[in-house]
Amino acid sequence: MKASEHRIQTLIAQGEGISLEFKTCRDQLNRDVYETVCAFLNRHGGILLLGVNDAGKITGIAPEALEHIRKDFVTAVNNPQKLSPPTYLSLDAVMVNGKNVLVVHVPESSQVHRCNGRIYDRNEDGDFDITDSTSQVAPLYLRKQTSFSENRVYAHIQPGDLRADLIERCRRYVRINRKNHPWTDMDDEQLLKSAQLAQIDPETRKSGVTLAGVMLFGTDAQILQVCPPHRTDCILRKVDVDRYDDRDLIRTNLLDSYDRILAFIQKHLPDPFHLEGMERRSLRDAIFREVASNILIHREYAGGVPARLIIERGKVTTYNANRPHGFGLLDPETSVPYPKNPVLGAFFREIDRADELGSGMRKMMLYGKKYGGADPRLMEGDVFRMIISVPEFDSVPSRDQVGTKSGPSRDQVEVLHMCMQEKTITELMRFAGRSSRTKFRDQVLKPLLESGRLEMTIPDKPTSSRQKYRTTAEGGKIVAGTGGMAGV
Repeated sequence: MKASEHRIQTLIAQGEGISLEFKTCRDQLNRDVYETVCAFLNRHGGILLLGVNDAGKITGIAPEALEHIRKDFVTAVNNPQKLSPPTYLSLDAVMVNGKNVLVVHVPESSQVHRCNGRIYDRNEDGDFDITDSTSQVAPLYLRKQTSFSENRVYAHIQPGDLRADLIERCRRYVRINRKNHPWTDMDDEQLLKSAQLAQIDPETRKSGVTLAGVMLFGTDAQILQVCPPHRTDCILRKVDVDRYDDRDLIRTNLLDSYDRILAFIQKHLPDPFHLEGMERRSLRDAIFREVASNILIHREYAGGVPARLIIERGKVTTYNANRPHGFGLLDPETSVPYPKNPVLGAFFREIDRADELGSGMRKMMLYGKKYGGADPRLMEGDVFRMIISVPEFDSVPSRDQVGTKSGPSRDQVEVLHMCMQEKTITELMRFAGRSSRTKFRDQVLKPLLESGRLEMTIPDKPTSSRQKYRTTAEGGKIVAGTGGMAGV
């Protein structure tokens, strides 16, 4: 959520309370900022305003210290030596009465957090160290496990009972972006404990794999045992609207479920050409990567409602069981993102299968209208729904359509975009995914050259090894007219 000046003034007028705290932080972070963050995570979440004193006076953050404070805060909350387990929080900078205020939205966490090794809880407008109070710590652990079903511990399922091949697959995922990721040197049990997927039951004191761990790495039989309703029903319903044209009933682990949801989407939805700068971006994959992760990591697995993804003409609708934090249509400008399964969400982010909390919704809104012609609609309730507008295949010309009244083919438009900077035929073929040089030259380059939309850099030597292609002024009109999608 992007906070507004009016909203901040309204919050300040309410005064500090169990879910609202002020910190001065003129030129550096107060020492007790992280204790408040820890207490909010352990209680029911809250809002932290940096640049406001205890009396509610806006003192502001010094402009020269703003970026330094922001970096220090983000670094600290991601440091397990400071906050354990670490978390991801973003800060919004808002100008209030001409002064800088940093706004931190802290969600309720499914874990019990420690700050510098101590456990803090929130009471009225204060943070209290309850580390040495067993009567307060034990109920806190129990409440977290009861409120967040992903933390339910199954003592009869131990790390060695899970699928080692899936755990190793995730190690490979994290190595791609971070060769020195700590998981790469951990054994399976250490990895599961590090990711909070193996815990100790606060009531029985027995250790075991959590529901989240089973859903990620369990065998299909184990998943059926701990979560009988689990399934994701992907349906194509365009011709036979009373039944379905195609269906994939997915009843397996969340890693394979993610891949099968995206495969179903890629099979049945078009992927119109879109260019950002000089790089092609798949709007379809950017949007539905978020949709797939949302279906899986924000689902309430204790509920009996299976998830569904239905592709119909002009739209995709999804349904999944939810633990709501409100009801009705979500406004991306004002909605505060709440993690429904923080452990699952954090794990998916580590393996690059999900974006940071809140950024996925912004990405859907950014690309949704460009892809389908209308903003996605997200509705909060006991069942969470998403409705995403999509184009139809018959509205997108085939790759090889050449010289028709509809204008250049998709590959030709791509070439014109690419050749705004000179490119070789090898570079163009690689970008277009073509393997036959003769067909690419005859179907794509030759019509563009003959129409005057493309030209050679060495026209006197067409077969020169140094030959490149560039878009002409006439071809530039096509580039300007497509806007990355339209007219393709």
